[in-house]
Amino acid sequence: MKHATLRQLKVFEAVARHLSFSRAAEELHLTQPAVSTQVKQLETHAGLPLFEQLGKKVFLTPAGSEMLHYSRAIIALFRETEEAMDHLKGITGGKLNVAVISAGDYFFPRLLAAFTARHPGVTLNLTVHNREELLHQLTENLTDLAVMVRPPHEIDTINEAFAPHPYVIVAPPGHALADQRQIPFSRLTQEPFISRERGSDTWNSLQDAFGERTQQLKITMEIASTETIKQAVVAGMGISFLSAHTVGMELRTGQLTVLDVEGFPAWQSWYVVHRRSKRLPPVALAFRQFLLDEGAMLIDGMMAYKSPVPPPVANAVDIDGEHGDRSHR
Repeated sequence: MKHATLRQLKVFEAVARHLSFSRAAEELHLTQPAVSTQVKQLETHAGLPLFEQLGKKVFLTPAGSEMLHYSRAIIALFRETEEAMDHLKGITGGKLNVAVISAGDYFFPRLLAAFTARHPGVTLNLTVHNREELLHQLTENLTDLAVMVRPPHEIDTINEAFAPHPYVIVAPPGHALADQRQIPFSRLTQEPFISRERGSDTWNSLQDAFGERTQQLKITMEIASTETIKQAVVAGMGISFLSAHTVGMELRTGQLTVLDVEGFPAWQSWYVVHRRSKRLPPVALAFRQFLLDEGAMLIDGMMAYKSPVPPPVANAVDIDGEHGDRSHR
């Protein structure tokens, strides 16, 4: 194993976590052959097969399970070393590790650009994930900060709301409901409805907005891609419930319109989250404060959809008596 590399261990860990070479390749922004090559090289160093394939499914071998345990320990040790160096560097020269839920990638790079314009020596490591992958980033200490809609309950974290997050009902501009005002929920149930997949943040926000009435919606498609949902709505295949932050381009170009539905927009919050026991490096502390101080104003300035006055982001309120949890009340 003396010739194994950290890169090989990271690629192996991603494949082992997903039990999929293609999903690991997507996460790592590599081709699938490149991922397979890295794993094969690690297997050569180990002298044992790390995966076995039965049908279309990939499984860890006993050697693979052992390798996964030590790979994660080695990756964590390198991460701790990097954090220690970042503490010594301070903000300038530090590395900001931040992960964001997929809906955030429509505006988050511009927040990072505004932050790095003030701190030009900062280097960035930004990753975009669905909820399951984002929680893994937090659990495995792979990121300093996570930006998400629903703070986790299964992980001990500090969660601070920094900006309101409106959800809206969208339709193509020529839709029969486009010019109506205060559309009742009962009218929505007559329309084909396209939703995100169950378990996603958007699906959970949909359930928050409609409660038990969710089951009355005529859901004709569940799609795991916001971009695909938008294109389906543009094509006239139905209406949908989406984050207002994800439809800015389509609103500006006139491909989509926001329906005036009773009780909408539905409000959630954007949270900046970190592990309670995490010792944040100076650059992460600075970015966290940047989001709390200016995130809401900057995000609002980017939006094509101008919503009614949102509920205020509350002051830090402790959910357990010890640490702050800024949230909408």
